[in-house]
Amino acid sequence: MSPALVSNPADEGHSQVVKAQLQLREMILAGELPAGERIAELSVVERLGISRTPVRAALMRLEQEGLLESMAGGRGYRVRLFSEADVADAIELRGTLEGLAARWAAERGVAEDLLARAGRCLDAIDRVLDGDDWGDQAFSRYVALNSEFHELLHGMCGSGVLRRELDRVLRMPFASPSGFVLARAEAPRARHSLLIAQDQHRQVLESIARREGARAEALMKEHSHIARRNLRETMRTPGAHAVPGAQLIRAGG
Repeated sequence: MSPALVSNPADEGHSQVVKAQLQLREMILAGELPAGERIAELSVVERLGISRTPVRAALMRLEQEGLLESMAGGRGYRVRLFSEADVADAIELRGTLEGLAARWAAERGVAEDLLARAGRCLDAIDRVLDGDDWGDQAFSRYVALNSEFHELLHGMCGSGVLRRELDRVLRMPFASPSGFVLARAEAPRARHSLLIAQDQHRQVLESIARREGARAEALMKEHSHIARRNLRETMRTPGAHAVPGAQLIRAGG
């Protein structure tokens, strides 16, 4: 048998862990595993159809992400309940790290093709925001493009260390650049808010191209303030639990 056709048990094990991790995260954010409730390991094994070892590894990874917490006495894990302050802090931390990424990008320089890609992404966002059909489909398109721009920005910093830290923060669903956008599709000021955010996108990219590090950093920190305001408004709006993971957030504290 050709060596290329021989499966690698280590690769298969890793794949099973990732599969379990993704499925469990989806269940948590959908509210299928309520906050504060102990997760029965054997029940998860049966539900996912995955053996106990990768499920256990997946639970450990989700604890590292912050979605789960260990129970006293080694009795397993439970879904974590977040305070609104926890989420606001995560968003601010993301803004601080993105600010640093923007400053380093400006100071270290960015290839023209990468700047051009980011510019084309912003052009596409402009077309969405300028469109007449302003509804859920337009918001979904905005979310995808907004995530793409932020990913391009992260790639401009030239630091694997910073990118890893950004990835770590972004694993918290609430820290995502688009974490609370979809919940506000019908909010009266939603479109105005996105127009302000888009103007900040343009200014950040311009600052990076001009090698204005301090300005780029300040703009990205300010950019995160919009997400924090959206969080406050979302948590006080009927239907907030439609946002993935919102049922894990305790309003107020």
